[in-house]
Amino acid sequence: MLADVFKESEFGRDDFTTNNTDSPVVAQFAASNPKDLADAAEIIAPYVDGVDLNCGCPQRWAWKEKIGAYMMEQPELVREMVRNVKARVDIPCSIKIRKHDDLRYVKHPVITFGLQKFVRRAESVGVDWITIHGRTRKQSNRLPVDVEAIKLVKSVATVPIIANGGVFTKEQADQLHKETGVNGIMSARGLLKNPAFFAGHDYTPLECVQVCR
Repeated sequence: MLADVFKESEFGRDDFTTNNTDSPVVAQFAASNPKDLADAAEIIAPYVDGVDLNCGCPQRWAWKEKIGAYMMEQPELVREMVRNVKARVDIPCSIKIRKHDDLRYVKHPVITFGLQKFVRRAESVGVDWITIHGRTRKQSNRLPVDVEAIKLVKSVATVPIIANGGVFTKEQADQLHKETGVNGIMSARGLLKNPAFFAGHDYTPLECVQVCR
């Protein structure tokens, strides 16, 4: 969700619904400044178990709006955004990042900033976990994820690391976990296709679907 829209209007909050049995649930926001993110986090905090800052969305419109993967070029700003959320709410705050063309260095107009340092800056203000997508912003999702990039982040981090990208089956999830040693696996498109695959099902059983009348 867009933090600025979410905090400003009831219409912007219509995208979010939950219930008492929906737990744990983490709300992910895209934001470009600390105040918008912290304000949105404060509003949603009573209804969720955590807040995540999206630093990975590769879409062109997000880049133009200076959100999503654009935030990977702004390590100090990300640090400040996490710090502000942690100061305002008592629930975990995480970030989702992605691989860069150069694993060690992010090219920036002013500074050269290592991916390792990016992780450590977020850790210095109390980020609770980090999810990394194993492709660059410009790489097709048809390409395999870079296991080495994920392993790099895991090796330098002191907080839990979650791997993301290219996981459509439990076997793929297990293999990525084995290769990287991460603390967890995230899937998006795979779970949209089959919400039960983490439980080992090739397709979602009918008994898993509750019909609401």
